Amino acid sequence: MPFTYTGIRVRDLKRSLAFYTKAMGLKEVLRGKMKAGGIYIQLKDQRSRQVLELNYYPRRARYHERFKTGSELDHLAFWEKDVDRKYKRLLRKGATKAIAPFSEDGYRLAFVKDPDEIWIELLGRERRPRRKAR
Repeated sequence: MPFTYTGIRVRDLKRSLAFYTKAMGLKEVLRGKMKAGGIYIQLKDQRSRQVLELNYYPRRARYHERFKTGSELDHLAFWEKDVDRKYKRLLRKGATKAIAPFSEDGYRLAFVKDPDEIWIELLGRERRPRRKAR
């Protein structure tokens, strides 16, 4: 299961984006809105394969929480071919439920928590239904 990126929660998206692009030299590679109301921006350094994702959850967003020290690390993301199967397997192996598998914009996603309650995202392409043979 390839480690894909790290997502961190930010309090002020504009301020954090300026810091990571101007001070740290990262480049924005992807930006989007989550159906749950959040905003994400993925940043990358051309010399690395790793991606840093800034996650901002406004007050009305589903996963908004009052920001407190320790909630900066939003989640770790892993690419997985079969998100649903891996989600069930991780639950059997000691992970706890966070968000059951769901589809969004052509992707299949799910979230579990590790034993210390750090969120882990499982991310994969949406599986297309197989065509029935005629």
